[in-house]
Amino acid sequence: MDLPGPTEWGDNPNGVGPWEEHHEEPRPTGVQFDPDLLDAGDRRNVVDAYRYWTREAIVADIDTRRHPLHVAIENFANDANIGTVVRTANAFAAQAVHIVGRRRWNRRGAMVTDRYQHIHHHDTVGDVLAFAAAEGLTVVAVDNTPGSVPIETAELPRDCLLLFGQEGPGVTEDARNGASMTVSIAQFGSTRSINAGVAAGIAMHSWVRRHADLSQAWP
Repeated sequence: MDLPGPTEWGDNPNGVGPWEEHHEEPRPTGVQFDPDLLDAGDRRNVVDAYRYWTREAIVADIDTRRHPLHVAIENFANDANIGTVVRTANAFAAQAVHIVGRRRWNRRGAMVTDRYQHIHHHDTVGDVLAFAAAEGLTVVAVDNTPGSVPIETAELPRDCLLLFGQEGPGVTEDARNGASMTVSIAQFGSTRSINAGVAAGIAMHSWVRRHADLSQAWP
């Protein structure tokens, strides 16, 4: 079993104890179950349907239901924002998260969801654009710039790569030039921009509202 992650130290209030303490039926024997978790309990940050499953089994099951949505984050300066994007991408079963630039980042903000989410690293935004072209993905930049289309009314493509830049500068010129369209998020207050991790969550959910089969969502 993997070494414990930051949110798995100590008791998780949403976790469960050993199988025998919570179930009257016999211990399950399916290959997806982890004997160590059945013995000691499962304190991980996973939905109830995945309690006591191995990490590999969870990833394999999500892989059967992942959406054709990719998320790329370009030059994020804040590790917490990277973790937030990864965690949200996992919640929406995005196909993959693509990180442009540094390969080392503080994963605490991901709440251990990076173990269940496919993550790829690229040296340049050009590498991400090349990947999208090879995979037949339409690149949509998310940035509040002149000429952008409101995401509230935009038709996001199904096979899509949402591309985000860091707060302040936004996406780079190379990214905007390589994108098929740029969408913006409506704002009504005084701030020039919203948190990059929050913006990514809004954009991903906009895609989910248009393309996801909501009957497959967890109850």
